[in-house]
Amino acid sequence: MLPSECEQPTNSQLAAAFPWLVPTSRRKLLKIGSLSVAAAMPNLFPATAARAAVEPPRAANGKARSVIFLWMGGGVTHIESFDPKPDAPEEIRGTLSPIATTLPGVHFSEACPELAKIAHKLAVVRSFSHDSNDHLLSQAYTLSGRKVLPSQIQTEPNIGSVVSYLHGPRNLLPGYIASYGWTRPGPPPYNMFVGGWLGEQHGPFAVGREPDVMDFAVTSGKERNPNPFIEDDLKPPSLKLLEGLDRVRLSQRAELREALDGSLRRIEQQSAASVVDDNYDNAFRLLSSQNVRQAFDLSLESENNRAAYGRTKIGGRCLMACRLVEAGARFVMVDYGYDGLYGNLWDNHNVAVQNFPHICEMAKRPYHVAGIDRAFAGLINDLERRGLLDSTLVVFLTEFGRTPKINKDGGRDHWGAAGSMFFAGGGTRVGQVVGATDKQAAYPTTRGYSPADIAATIYQFLHISPDHILYDRQSRPHLVLPEGEVIEAVV
Repeated sequence: MLPSECEQPTNSQLAAAFPWLVPTSRRKLLKIGSLSVAAAMPNLFPATAARAAVEPPRAANGKARSVIFLWMGGGVTHIESFDPKPDAPEEIRGTLSPIATTLPGVHFSEACPELAKIAHKLAVVRSFSHDSNDHLLSQAYTLSGRKVLPSQIQTEPNIGSVVSYLHGPRNLLPGYIASYGWTRPGPPPYNMFVGGWLGEQHGPFAVGREPDVMDFAVTSGKERNPNPFIEDDLKPPSLKLLEGLDRVRLSQRAELREALDGSLRRIEQQSAASVVDDNYDNAFRLLSSQNVRQAFDLSLESENNRAAYGRTKIGGRCLMACRLVEAGARFVMVDYGYDGLYGNLWDNHNVAVQNFPHICEMAKRPYHVAGIDRAFAGLINDLERRGLLDSTLVVFLTEFGRTPKINKDGGRDHWGAAGSMFFAGGGTRVGQVVGATDKQAAYPTTRGYSPADIAATIYQFLHISPDHILYDRQSRPHLVLPEGEVIEAVV
């Protein structure tokens, strides 16, 4: 089993082994390179450590039992959402009006009326900032909290994967679930939802069906104004019993599976076989549990509650996340940003091939900013109604904001220097705006908070210490989070 906290190297042990690093910490030491550290101190990092889930040491003040991670990949415009600049020139402020929120003196864009009504339930961070304008590098950084090189885009585990590794499934639900879970930025398409060096068994369980065309950068034939009121089929195919396969026969097949285990053990050392084995076991547990299957069934919701989220793709995915958390899920990602019908939703350069309207008109559409406004507000209100908001951390995040100046095509381009995000629930100190940007929404005028800081804050709410050591598939040690500081204002 994995070494317990007392078996991991203490600061005094590290100081004795590496006196030239005193004073230091495990976090600083492992940044030097986990492989060299493990080789230098074999007695401190057992080479045979299994990669089993164990209860990690708890960070102070953690409260959340579950996380809903509202992942809007592509770069959501902050000016048309949470950080309007009404006093800026029109080429910066656009044509949308600011509207008052429930927080005195705080305004959102007119595309966000529902969130404006519950701003007192949010902790909005307006100084989200980092140094990259590249989609893939920024998405890998934001999904993992780890700043990456181009060669590491798919090697670093998502935050949800770390939660899955450390805490495992709950109530038969996988430790990391993604709804929809199949989007691939590109071109060419890259899978950004990965377990990385923790192993693909800790990648997310994808709720939606795998699309026929995985490259959502392909926009040829996309309508200029597609129908926003379309719902996904979010019931996982693995939960639909094959025709004629009832639970009795399913149980018989499980017994047959056990009889074959001896044969499978001979190839267990092959990583692919191990993943297949895990997937089979997970699928059987899901198939055999009526409560789990019902958690994925949106038809059990009332018409009024379904409508409160908006009968849109993002509305359905948020409602699914709420139901899964109610059923016991630990970490649910709501994935919305690359879509075969809508194109690259948030990547609003407005070049001809995208077939988008002006960014300010786009933001008012029910599948764009106006859509997430209704869905997010519906989610937070529904969690509160079900008595789940206090124990569920809700995080809205995107990889970066958009350029302050609207380009010649009526769009905004990539802008890592400034963006907006929010926390809600789970013990968050809500009813505030943290940080600020200048008059053009271009740069923070207060401390900027990086993706690593966001990740550190999420881990804090989940009782996970960033200094806890994880072991990869080669039993090499890694810190949960090498960089990043908790945003104390929201905890």
